Amino acid sequence: MIHRVLAQCTVTDLDRAERWYSILFEREPDSRPMPGLIEWHLGDSAGMQVWSEPDRAGRSSVVLGETDLDAAAVRATAAGADHDGPQPGGGARILPLTDPDGNRVVFIGS
Repeated sequence: MIHRVLAQCTVTDLDRAERWYSILFEREPDSRPMPGLIEWHLGDSAGMQVWSEPDRAGRSSVVLGETDLDAAAVRATAAGADHDGPQPGGGARILPLTDPDGNRVVFIGS
C-alpha cells in the first residue's frame, strides 16, 4: 500500500533552486537525504524533492495543494517568479509558476 508521495523537480543548480524553493515554502529544506537532493516535508504523507540532475532539468511538473493562494502569490513574487496571480482553473483557483530551470509548479486551492 502506498503511504507517502514525494513530488520531484530536477534542476541544474541546487543552490539556486534551494533559495527559490525556500522562499516559496517559507523555510529551509527539512532533509538532505543524499548529495544532490533536498526535500521539504509537506504534511504527514507528502513532500517535495529537488534533485540536481542537469541533463533532465526543467522537465518536471508538480501540483501542490495550498490553503492560501494569495499568500503563495506573494511568496512567488518574492522568489522572483513571474506570474499573473491566482486564476480560475479546473473548478478551483490555480497559481501556475515556473522555477528558474523551467519546471512547472502549480499551486491549487479555493
